This record gives sequence, structure tokens and C-alpha cells, in this order.
Amino acid sequence: MRVPILKLHEYLLISIQVELDDKTALQFQEDLLTKIHDTGAKGIVIDLTSVDMVDSFIAKVLGDVVKMSNLMGAKVVLTGIQPPVAITLIDLGIHMRDVPTALDLEQGLDKLQLDLEG
Repeated sequence: MRVPILKLHEYLLISIQVELDDKTALQFQEDLLTKIHDTGAKGIVIDLTSVDMVDSFIAKVLGDVVKMSNLMGAKVVLTGIQPPVAITLIDLGIHMRDVPTALDLEQGLDKLQLDLEG
């Protein structure tokens, strides 16, 4: 199963609505980097509202996706991080410093626009 990646102007919008197993997470990583390359997207919002839990591998892949996207010139905002996911990330010692976050998709788009315009 693939994670849909939508293009809106110069942004890519991703709402992860599927359970992320290792294979799906790696496919998502590859698909997103290809989409950034193909579209020249400047910003990405990854909404995690439907993600109830992550393990250390999925957390690493998400962190890698943010770093790789930044290398390709696209800023990433993570939105909708649920309390159990935040607790798990901290318990696993995974810090996503310098990764902009927002409570929901709307706030994430606003933050992305401010970052790219400012």
C-alpha cells in the first residue's frame, strides 16, 4: 500500500491514513523524494493525525524523510502528532529537533507559508 502524496501549488500534502509498516514507510520515503524531484516542491506538510503509534524504525524513517527533503530544498512541517506518538518518540530517545510541528493541517500550512515567505 502506498501513501498518497497530493500537490497543491508549490506544496506537497501528505495525510498518512494507513498503518506504517517498515515496507510502506520505505516506499513512502522513496515516493516523496521522487515527487519533490519531479515537482520542485518547496514545502511539505506531513499529517500524522491518523497514526496512533510508531516504533523506532518508523520514527527513524520519518526523521530521515525530513532531513532528505531539506537536502532537496523542501521544508517539512509535521502535523497532528498524537500523544501516544509523542510519548513513544521521547521514550525511544528520538528527538526531532529543528523539525517544525503544528497541531493540525491548517496550522501546518500557515507555518510553512510563513517560513517560506519570511
